[in-house]
Amino acid sequence: MKFDEILTEVEASLDREGRISYRMLKRRFELNYDDIEDLKAELIDAKRIAHDEENKVLVSASSTPKKDLAASDIPVEADRRLLTVMFCDIVDSTALSEQFDAEELRDVVRQYQQTCAAVIERFEGHIAQYLGDGLLVYFGYPIAQEDEAYQAVRSGLEILRGLDKATAITDRLGAPMRVRIGIHSGPVVIGEMGGAGRTERLALGDTPNIAARVQSTARPDELLISESTQRLVEGLFHVEALGAQDLKGVSRSYDLFRVIDENTAESPFEVALSTGRLTGFVGQQEELSLLGQDWEQAQKGGGQIVLLSADPGMGKSRLAQEFKDRFSGSHTRHMTFRCSAYH
Repeated sequence: MKFDEILTEVEASLDREGRISYRMLKRRFELNYDDIEDLKAELIDAKRIAHDEENKVLVSASSTPKKDLAASDIPVEADRRLLTVMFCDIVDSTALSEQFDAEELRDVVRQYQQTCAAVIERFEGHIAQYLGDGLLVYFGYPIAQEDEAYQAVRSGLEILRGLDKATAITDRLGAPMRVRIGIHSGPVVIGEMGGAGRTERLALGDTPNIAARVQSTARPDELLISESTQRLVEGLFHVEALGAQDLKGVSRSYDLFRVIDENTAESPFEVALSTGRLTGFVGQQEELSLLGQDWEQAQKGGGQIVLLSADPGMGKSRLAQEFKDRFSGSHTRHMTFRCSAYH
């Protein structure tokens, strides 16, 4: 299907439905990221018949009429939460602006943004702002996750690898695009900011500022994380401790770590188990007793299959480990299989 035909169908769908997610557009018309960006440019910028909602949904302009917001119309509610923030910035962007004219530079920067956005989306990050040649990314917002720091660091590594393999960008520049990435985890307050009909939901507090300073400290093609992020992902990545570093505009120094590569550990639980830092077993005695009864039946020849299901963080892995420690003997063989949430 030609682009003009797809554009016509998307316009008709917007008239009927009012809202269409970009994921659905990708599936329905088999679009890539460039196609989505071209649709947005035509419908939002050129025809002004739609607008973007948090980089996830295309919304018909007729379904949400524009109006000038008074200060009293802007929501005052704010959300306080722990967040992992990533800053990613192009190295020597000034030199690039001298090397290319404005139109060529725009194409190069768009290719860089698309490469990064594809990785960030896979790891469930939220691009809060495109800051010229930089990206401000939240992990743990708008939906909180139990492994947001891990997702952020994995995303950073994948961005470095993705840009190194981005032949279209390399061919334009004559060399791979080089970036600096900094990550920091900490408390923030997220709320509406702006006025005069234009608002954004942004995270305020020290955390985004420190993430930006960590990024500026990094060398080209380097991913640096702060001590608070390192505590959350300890054992999951190979890192090099750089010691206490003074960050510009920050009153105290921060221990920074250079991320080299991912470790073989599958989860924080596996790290705790291998390092002897497993917490004591508390509660779940009834569940442990039931597993023990099933084990006794299996030993008597009555085969058993047990499905252990619960929400994240409720202690499934800890319970399974306690069962193995208490009830299994040396003759028992354990086999463990895991799925990745990112493939």
